[in-house]
Amino acid sequence: MKEISGIPASYGVAIGPALLYGREELVIDTHQVEDPDAEWQRFEQAREETGQQLDQAFLVTQAECGAEAAEIFNAQKLMLDDPELLAAVKNRVESERINVEAALLETAESFASQLEAIEDEYLSARAADIRDVTSRCLRNLLEVDDSPASELKVPSIIVAQDLTPSDTVLLDKKLVLGFCTAGGGATSHTAILARSLGIPAVVGAGEDVGEIRSGDQLVVDGDAGKVVVNPDPEELKEFKNRQESIRKIKVEAESLSHQAAITTDGHRVEVVANIGSVDGVQPALDAGAEGVGLLRSEFLYLERESLPSEEEQYQSYKTIADAFGQRPVILRTLDVGGDKEIPYIDLPVEMNPFLGVRAIRLCQERPELFKPQLRAALRAGYGNNLKLMFPMVASVDDVLKVRAVLEECKGELLEEKQQIAEEMEIGIMIEIPSAAVLADQLAEVVDFFSIGTNDLTQYTMAADRTNTQVAALASGFQPAVFRLIKTVIDAAHAQGKWVGLCGEMAGEMLAIPILLGLGLDEFSMNPPAIPFAKRLIRSISHEQAREVAEEALNLRSDQEIREFVQKMVPEVNRD
Repeated sequence: MKEISGIPASYGVAIGPALLYGREELVIDTHQVEDPDAEWQRFEQAREETGQQLDQAFLVTQAECGAEAAEIFNAQKLMLDDPELLAAVKNRVESERINVEAALLETAESFASQLEAIEDEYLSARAADIRDVTSRCLRNLLEVDDSPASELKVPSIIVAQDLTPSDTVLLDKKLVLGFCTAGGGATSHTAILARSLGIPAVVGAGEDVGEIRSGDQLVVDGDAGKVVVNPDPEELKEFKNRQESIRKIKVEAESLSHQAAITTDGHRVEVVANIGSVDGVQPALDAGAEGVGLLRSEFLYLERESLPSEEEQYQSYKTIADAFGQRPVILRTLDVGGDKEIPYIDLPVEMNPFLGVRAIRLCQERPELFKPQLRAALRAGYGNNLKLMFPMVASVDDVLKVRAVLEECKGELLEEKQQIAEEMEIGIMIEIPSAAVLADQLAEVVDFFSIGTNDLTQYTMAADRTNTQVAALASGFQPAVFRLIKTVIDAAHAQGKWVGLCGEMAGEMLAIPILLGLGLDEFSMNPPAIPFAKRLIRSISHEQAREVAEEALNLRSDQEIREFVQKMVPEVNRD
């Protein structure tokens, strides 16, 4: 028996055989070809097949995780269609008369190496995408299928150094019991997919994962972040008991998920959903969501070659708002840039796009993007409880500028005799430390705040949440992050404004008691977490939560905070 520690990525306990996955490195030889035209035709066929596979991966990811997570496959498809890459490959095939596999591999590797040489985390991730899509195309050229999907025949726990996005999404989820990866962090593609599907996962488990063999009996404890290899009978029995306990609690939590989230001493909070498309409405309603705390509007801009019209946006927003009746739906305006690209918008090339022209900064510069969305939202809000929220706000001036554009849109629509929501509530995302520090001033010019802990954490800790080497720093449980959250909540409440949280932390069982104690009014999360969150809130008192939060703010590390909550609030366990 061996125990391996990693990062808890998705709650629950999985028990089953290990399926060890590791792609064999392709061996590509370089040889002369007699007919370059025929060689290029082979490549075009493989490229078409690869494009179809990426389309399938996009649709699967969109359905399971939302359009935002699926955008990576659009980006990869564009890489495969890049004119500069294609011209370079074709030139080598024609001028050197070599096989297209060799031309593609060498050209793509040259492109990827140039990106890596810039020493920028964002561009390094793009280099990985180039290699991922090139590998897929090469395997189609060579007619090699060694993806984990082809190996997965019986219910298994997938064990890998890491999994590419395309590997992960095309697995038969009915046969995936859990995930265990050596690399990755809590926001890696594998972790996000696992949470969305409710599949237990441990990531970032390091080199010890290399000691696991296919067929080993594994226990993946997604709550504790550990993997047990070949447990002894006694320990296996304990994990099976926990697994059954979790199953029963899940049934109980889901049966009561449509009840309000009220603490034992009568304090009520809202539990709402993060969704990324019209398809996300029903799962949210089924899970017991009391509204939508984050409607990611990017879904309307993806998988297309031009901007969505105002009318198209209006119809989509109205469909979602109508489905929730008078329950609140908070629409976040277009949030692209940084790690989210939309090709036809032609974003500027920046050395550090996470700190550049993205989200509200881009919208202010591009009224042709911004105004149709604001007009559509104002129209869709008529008769509904639709609210508008602006991302990436850094100053009071940011808010004043976007509110001026919103008033301009209102005036235009009223002149056109359109029916609009004239008193729509306006909020902002608190994602930048400057916004948290200025919360008292910002509360004077908005109706509510929604804290985006994913970005707030990475900006506060100077730790890229996509970089596995700083995964521990990019934890929302860092004391500095909780202190900023307290600053924001206190400043808003002092002026009678409410505060929500729509980052991953809102659905974290260990975080909920602290956030509740700090006075958070609204918890917005992925739908699968809603029944468990409501159950936890109903099981503790607000007074107890306040005491836990007060003590947690004095602790010195994220690990200390996690262990303290685990000890003081046993109800956080899902078993």
